[in-house]
Amino acid sequence: MIVVLVSLILGALIAFYFYLTRNYKYWQKRGVPCVDGALPGFGNMLSVICMKTHIADFCYKIYKDNKGHSMVGIYDFTSPALMIIEPALVKVVLQTHFSSFAENAVHIDKESDSLLSYNPFVLSGEKWLNSRKRLTYAFSSMRLKILLESVKKVCATMENYMDKKLSNKEIEFELKSLFSKYSAQVVAAAGFGVDGYCFDDDKKDVSFRKLGQAIFKQSKRSTIAFALIFLIPSLNKIFKLSLIPKHVDNFFRTLVAELMEQRRKDGIPRNDFLHLMAELERTEGNKFDNEMLTGQAMSFVLDGYETSSSVMSFVGFYLARYPKIQEKLREEVISVFNKYNSEITYEGLREMTYMDQVINETLRLIPAGLLMKKRCTEEFELKGSDGVVCRVSSGMEIFVPVQALHKDPQYWENPEEYDPERFNSDRKQNIDRFTFLPFGEGPRICVGMRMAQLQIKAGLAMIVRKYKLKLSPKTQIPLKFIPGTILPTPKGGILAYFRQL
Repeated sequence: MIVVLVSLILGALIAFYFYLTRNYKYWQKRGVPCVDGALPGFGNMLSVICMKTHIADFCYKIYKDNKGHSMVGIYDFTSPALMIIEPALVKVVLQTHFSSFAENAVHIDKESDSLLSYNPFVLSGEKWLNSRKRLTYAFSSMRLKILLESVKKVCATMENYMDKKLSNKEIEFELKSLFSKYSAQVVAAAGFGVDGYCFDDDKKDVSFRKLGQAIFKQSKRSTIAFALIFLIPSLNKIFKLSLIPKHVDNFFRTLVAELMEQRRKDGIPRNDFLHLMAELERTEGNKFDNEMLTGQAMSFVLDGYETSSSVMSFVGFYLARYPKIQEKLREEVISVFNKYNSEITYEGLREMTYMDQVINETLRLIPAGLLMKKRCTEEFELKGSDGVVCRVSSGMEIFVPVQALHKDPQYWENPEEYDPERFNSDRKQNIDRFTFLPFGEGPRICVGMRMAQLQIKAGLAMIVRKYKLKLSPKTQIPLKFIPGTILPTPKGGILAYFRQL
């Protein structure tokens, strides 16, 4: 009896092993170079899922180890996935044959995370097109000028906050903390037309920043949810974890319902996203569904709060680390301010071209999206310059190693060096656009890119014009990033001293 039981258990274990490894000859059979060391059930992803390795470092190593190839196969847990290494193939996937790779490889369960399911990043097909159409309407040049009026008020609020804190003293700030107050206040003002209370220390527990932190603050649950949604979407179809906490979901549903009802009744022009949506409703003669509108407004929160504040904190890090670059930027900012009577204007921000160079170089070294994952939606044959041919089947995931492309010495001279002059008017013409992907490329390029650039430039212009930044010795150099986070998050934060000029 014992012998039979042992045999059954052994047989079950062997069958389970073969089930877990059933796909692990996929790339070898097709003559595509692949990463060695796939483990049963985990494939090549064990170090990532155990949070010993950041996903960007994982992709960077594979990229460097296979630089002679146009593409390389990996095993994403039990499924074969393909990492493309050549910019020409990146162009094929993101632009030339977009229709065959039209989806981002994420899975949001509509029942457990309804509002997030309306984010254009996770939508596909007709729903994606409609969502993008509405957001493109809101972020046109004419309407960005409207939203800038709200951003300007936030800049003034931050300036008053800083002046009170500093009062002719040198004060240390954690940059992500400071700039997340700014970006959350922008979301409240330009998104909803309300006060976010982000610079009111007495109301920090009811601030928009508190709501943003509830979504993005690192915890075991948020780490697991991120891993399932962005790294193992197939598993999230089973576990159905959500990123947006219930109390945050309820808050925004109530807020949007009340504000939209008010806007539909009074028709008073306001400098915010919801006003633009009410305006679009009247233009189209069609009342929008409140849940859809709340989901669209949540896109403003998700994309405008965490990403923008992260980018601003890294720009602040480099400005504090390189005083000459900081001073050159200050000269440009002051010159533009003088031209426009010390006002932040849409035209003035567009003229801050060195600011663009600084932001682009920061995004090259530390892109907000360290990796892009696309899903093949229609079978397609990829052909590399090395002669490797891969017929990508529908449903397969494609990895685009953004950070690795941004740091490849084949495309960037001295890639580890921080040099905004790479993006000056003469040199930027020589950059292959598919080696620089801070906002993606092709039809699915980030729809909120121009709004993000607007608020980042306005906030940084206000800071640089009036304050000098100096890096605190508490800041760890080089920056080291915490594995398992949605966006690059440096260990120990970024601390810098501010003083008034």
